[in-house]
Amino acid sequence: MTSSTLHTSLRRVMIVPPIWLILIACVVFFSFAADNFLALNNFTNILIQTSTIGLIALGMTVVMINGNIDLSVGAVVALAASLSVGMQDQLGILPAVAVGLGSGMALGFLNGVIVWKTGVDAFIVTLGAMIGVRGLVFLYTQEQSFFSMNFAYADFGMSSMAGVPTLAIVFLVFTAIMHWLMTSTSHGRNAYAVGGNREAAQNAGIRVGWHMVANFVLVGFFAALAGITLSTQMGASTPNLGINYELWTITAVVLGGTKLAGGSGSILGTLGGVLTIGVLRNGMNLMQVPAFYVLVVMGVILIAVLFVDQRVSRREAEELKL
Repeated sequence: MTSSTLHTSLRRVMIVPPIWLILIACVVFFSFAADNFLALNNFTNILIQTSTIGLIALGMTVVMINGNIDLSVGAVVALAASLSVGMQDQLGILPAVAVGLGSGMALGFLNGVIVWKTGVDAFIVTLGAMIGVRGLVFLYTQEQSFFSMNFAYADFGMSSMAGVPTLAIVFLVFTAIMHWLMTSTSHGRNAYAVGGNREAAQNAGIRVGWHMVANFVLVGFFAALAGITLSTQMGASTPNLGINYELWTITAVVLGGTKLAGGSGSILGTLGGVLTIGVLRNGMNLMQVPAFYVLVVMGVILIAVLFVDQRVSRREAEELKL
């Protein structure tokens, strides 16, 4: 990687994502428009509500920076939750959770290897995985919900530390870890290099194939973890769990500034995108606005962000030509 390329990548990582300005504007608006929006309990509720999508988005950010995408994350949420709850009677809580996490990582490994070895676009591969895994979930559960008979499992989802919900702490801790991974390690730098120019990255000695596989395993882990934490909140799992989560996740990541083409994005931007979605849904709910209006607002914001991003990218490309 040349010094100019490295400088450009670091500049993209360190810049303050515009989504944070949108988030601040939303907070200011709802602080006046919605009763009790500024209450401390409401902010903790927002963190809990966004923790599931947020965990998935951490892994999705790396995969998208790498120039790929994973549409199977919603199905993995349901699979991991069903295995973790359904196998507790036979294995106990911790081994069942390990099986749930392992299922997500195994599927991520399989997705990554197929994308690498066949050259088929990740969109197609993970779309097939999404359909297939969802079918497996319905077969395993026999279209029935599973309920945890061990109250310690559900207690974890409702617990807190120093007044902060445990699930919010889990999300924020992993956010910090992933931010460090992407800004301070060779793996993070390689992700930007591969997403920016895969051929150049390979010529520079980066093992592109195994690097992509590792990132698919990573997003599989986070999707499985999100499913498990969500099931602890419910004390149960359902075969329909996680439907449309891939769309919300990709929306949050793109709102955070990660380019669909790869090579650019940040964990802090994704955090802003996740929180923006959470604040919008929470604030409009407090205002008693019908839920489907949230989808309209998010769609408009997403299109606007993509439009601005395209204009900026085009300007950068023209400057490089000069």
